[in-house]
Amino acid sequence: MRRYSRHPLVPALAIALGLGGGMLVTTTAWAQGAPQAYSIESQPLGAALNQLALAADRQIMVSPDLVRGLTAPALSGQHALDDALALLLAGTGLQHRQNADGVILVYRADAPANEPAAAAAPQAAVQADGATNLDVVRVSGSRIDRPDFVSPTPILPISAEELNLDMRTNVGAALNDLPQFRATSSPQTTGSNTGAGNAPVDLRGLGISRTLVLLDGRRVSGDNDLNTIPSVLVKYVDVVTGGASAAWGSGAVGGVVNITLDHDFEGLKLGAQAGRSTFSDGDERRFEGAWGTRFANDRGHLLVGGEFLDNDGIVPRTARPRAGRWSTLTINGQPTLMPDVGFADAAIGGLIVGARDANGAVVPGFALNGKAFNPDGSLRDFAFGTRVGALMSGGEGPSNDNFSPLSAPQKRYSTMASLRYDLTDEVRMTADVRHSRMFNHYIWFGDHNRGNLAIGRDNAFLPDAVRAEMLAAGATTLTLGRFNNDINYPQIDFERRTTQATLAFDGYAGDSWRWSAYYSHGEAEQNFDTPGFVLRDEWANAIDSVIDPATGNPVCRVTLANPAVACVPINVFGEGAPSQAAADYVTGTPSQRSTTRLDTFGASLRGEPFQMPAGAASVAVGVEARRESIDQRVGALDAAKAFRSFSFNPMQGSFTVKELFGEVLLPIAKDRPVFNDLGINAAARVSDYSTTGAIWSWKLGATNEFFPGFRGRVARSRDIRSANLSELFTTSTTGWSYVLDPVTRDTVYALSNGGGNPDLVPETADTLTAGITWSPQSVEGLDLSVDYFDIRIQDVITTVGLQDILNRCAAGNAAMCARVERDAGGNITRIVSTFTNLSEYKTDGVDLEVAYKRPVTLFGTGGTLSARTLASWINSLTTDDGINSIEYVESQGYAFGLGVPKWRAVSSLAFSSDRFSANVRARYISAGQYDRNQAIVNGAIGSYIYYDLGASARFGEGGQFELYGAINNVTNKQAPIASTFSPYYDVMGRYYTAGLRLKF
Repeated sequence: MRRYSRHPLVPALAIALGLGGGMLVTTTAWAQGAPQAYSIESQPLGAALNQLALAADRQIMVSPDLVRGLTAPALSGQHALDDALALLLAGTGLQHRQNADGVILVYRADAPANEPAAAAAPQAAVQADGATNLDVVRVSGSRIDRPDFVSPTPILPISAEELNLDMRTNVGAALNDLPQFRATSSPQTTGSNTGAGNAPVDLRGLGISRTLVLLDGRRVSGDNDLNTIPSVLVKYVDVVTGGASAAWGSGAVGGVVNITLDHDFEGLKLGAQAGRSTFSDGDERRFEGAWGTRFANDRGHLLVGGEFLDNDGIVPRTARPRAGRWSTLTINGQPTLMPDVGFADAAIGGLIVGARDANGAVVPGFALNGKAFNPDGSLRDFAFGTRVGALMSGGEGPSNDNFSPLSAPQKRYSTMASLRYDLTDEVRMTADVRHSRMFNHYIWFGDHNRGNLAIGRDNAFLPDAVRAEMLAAGATTLTLGRFNNDINYPQIDFERRTTQATLAFDGYAGDSWRWSAYYSHGEAEQNFDTPGFVLRDEWANAIDSVIDPATGNPVCRVTLANPAVACVPINVFGEGAPSQAAADYVTGTPSQRSTTRLDTFGASLRGEPFQMPAGAASVAVGVEARRESIDQRVGALDAAKAFRSFSFNPMQGSFTVKELFGEVLLPIAKDRPVFNDLGINAAARVSDYSTTGAIWSWKLGATNEFFPGFRGRVARSRDIRSANLSELFTTSTTGWSYVLDPVTRDTVYALSNGGGNPDLVPETADTLTAGITWSPQSVEGLDLSVDYFDIRIQDVITTVGLQDILNRCAAGNAAMCARVERDAGGNITRIVSTFTNLSEYKTDGVDLEVAYKRPVTLFGTGGTLSARTLASWINSLTTDDGINSIEYVESQGYAFGLGVPKWRAVSSLAFSSDRFSANVRARYISAGQYDRNQAIVNGAIGSYIYYDLGASARFGEGGQFELYGAINNVTNKQAPIASTFSPYYDVMGRYYTAGLRLKF
């Protein structure tokens, strides 16, 4: 939208946002002028050019379309104006010239030489005394939309080029490489659950529900899954690494990820990419395309794009020997990570674990104990390894890891169309439609009998030799453990569909006010079919087979009593013994169809209502409302609880929230000793939930430039999060996990049941951030920042991990002990892990950033050299249930806890030019423990450094054809032992990616 008017924020125009009049005069040399001192910090390029123009007392003209999303390096020291502009524009593809009137024009390097201004932007008459345009403002940590606003809350800007450094397949995967994020949910961590392949993000390791994802400043449907957003359309991502609930509402406890699309793209770009691991697996194919054009005399712009991904994943887990078949076993009284762990109470084809007499008493010393069935029904000695309870290391014990995926295979596409149209010079309409689908099917996890399959002596399929031994021992029932890989081993067939449509209006009210309003409706479907799970009654009927006295054939006992029961007897003695008809009879398909809906509305007004001695005061006020609902339906068999081990559960519910917010920015002091630029920023929001009532969030912050290039910032906030739909309304869920029982010291494969809790209260977080940024005048292009954070969440909404439940119970928490059920022998039979409000969840640490950027010449080619290091140090991350506090820092191997490393860092060095680019990157993870809350003998993990390389070459006029390649984990560094589902360590190994891009 084009709007040109006098604005109190810019008393002497620095940038005219739009170009006046016409043609650029053919280039003539323009005077360098005497060098002068500049002190411009790293910030959005438009704001940096604004400051440069004011300092130099020169008029600079540039289209907002050209500078949007670009970040300028810091500029300090003595420079001629020409040199200062060259430094600010380095690596952006923009150039500058002076026209005959002495106006400096910034334009694209690929614009026609004789009229770069016209090629760069739509023409409009411009006055050189003031302009404001909503397009130049980049809003993520605040509702204040003035271009010179400096946020008191740390914001980490990530450009599209930086996101592409490692050729990750979506924005979420790229962000997870940064030290501020934990890859809590990824294909590597969700291979065996219904979250398979989704890609939300988790700031600070506080949980994916505490990081709010925005798309162009608006909430997204689809559980914050970044797979639903086409990466090819992304222009930049801003990461707010502090609480932002007062600005953006519930969920921004850990921070905000605001994704901005490239709404100014013009032309056509296409891309294709393929990847493969050094182990010849994990194959991936990816295709992308985007098209943008202006129309209606440049009043409108249309952007359309999409991408398709087909990833084979890694199947099975044992494809990586340091990931598959590892578990914690107690060896010589000490928890120890052991390899090649399998079931000790089940075998492929069946394992005899005991026998009972007619009174149900165990037959002591039964001769066939420890015998396994061969495929022909004969017996062999089962090869036991080192047995610890129901598990063993070594031997021939089977494991789901021999079948289930290490990294979930997935196929997906995502598409989006965005239309912007200037209804008038003061009102712009935006209409967006986004649709995505993720889908695949693959082997999942088995439904086995773990030493609990009772078979009568009169079973129709019982081998005669076994029956004879039972008769001799006085046994009437044989007890088997059977790994049911040959009975329709369960698969998962999943589909996620997300569709969201948004209609927004932005405009001006007078010379100093801007307004916005929008409505958005989104629907996210999750559909699952998981064929192969055993039906409880049918299994019992089929197992209880006898010989039909009339025919001499096997028949179900129940059929003899009631011929109307169409039971198919099953032979379980030996691998491959079950007939397909019997397997089909005893198994079914748990299924779920779920639709989550989001309706959200918002309106805001921003402006500069009055002047203060240090500048114009800014305010933002607004209202928001949203309704979230879920309708989750399950199959008839699930509803009847027909499955013995796994089923889906129905869920229905909704809530609404109405909100009012306000924010103010007050310039307190300007150009004074020690107070070069002091500002106060405050915000407040009241949120009225239909489930829990009203709750307040607020923020108070300050920034100040102490001397040129050195700035401090501090913010204190109260942030909130109300329970989401799943936390409130989920009915009983079922799962299985390995846990170490602190009582028996055995590792057991435990049944777990979870569920929602409608009585949850909102959690509140008190967040403090304080830091400094420094762009030293003595080193051009260098930017430094250090920020401390302290987050304390009260009444934290969470499910306590199964191992944590056991550990807290052992430490004396009676409420946690009530969640653990045991049989008469003291063995765990079930652990209940429903959502609850814990007492406290807190973390604190420090973020550091060092960035350096300058123009250089490499191999005779001019370009930009960029270096950047991001690091996070975590002092503590604890949860407190009111009785015990558990520390998770350096507990970084166990996948199902909250552990984070003490240090994480990523460093990159890149050269970029119009013709070729190259980069090298290092990812660092400090030393830690597999699980610091268990005294695991071999649980120490050394420090890790992964190295990545990338390069690209561009050909043709304007670099329209690009070839690129990347190698991640160049040294093929192996992951730590037992790294299955790791959110930090690379189990894939060295990975090669190559691709091409075309631009027209």
